[in-house]
Amino acid sequence: TRYAEILEQWQKRTNLVSPSTLPVLWSRHFADSAQLCGLASKARLWLDLGSGAGFPGLVVAIIQAGTPDFHMHLVESNRKKCAFLAEVARETKASVDIHAMRIEELAECAQSLKPDVVSARALAPLPRLFELAAPFFGEGTKGLFPKGREAEAEIAAAREEWEFAFRLSPSLTARDSHIVEVTGLKPRHTAKAGMP
Repeated sequence: TRYAEILEQWQKRTNLVSPSTLPVLWSRHFADSAQLCGLASKARLWLDLGSGAGFPGLVVAIIQAGTPDFHMHLVESNRKKCAFLAEVARETKASVDIHAMRIEELAECAQSLKPDVVSARALAPLPRLFELAAPFFGEGTKGLFPKGREAEAEIAAAREEWEFAFRLSPSLTARDSHIVEVTGLKPRHTAKAGMP
């Protein structure tokens, strides 16, 4: 509730979410984000890429606030959005680190960061998303990527450049939407021209 109050205050001066979604904030943003918790209940270190207004990362961090050793990393390059995330985290006592930088920059300076989960919502199509997420994937890392009706087409496109196992879990909040659960993400190594 405090998160919703702060978001509505900030929305008046900073565009955090589409104004048309404010009347359905609880289902469209909060519940949609919260459902990821059930797909990674044992995760302790979580990385959320392109966190924006905190969906899904900050919602997950608030829900997991009482879980021992749980920690969330939020990556967001927009400074105003980072200030918003910091205020919500402070007010809700969510255990988060906020990285005010581009995802590529974090990949360069935090190579030892191997989270249990990497998530991203409405950030990029899967082929590009995998480029951004791959540096953070360790042996047991799971990707959780909410996607709309184009999920299967995006998976097919990503298959051209990436090897991965996946499962499509139906969204609990949006018809024709899924969460793409990804494991074993690695680039396909294609031979360069002139190479054996």
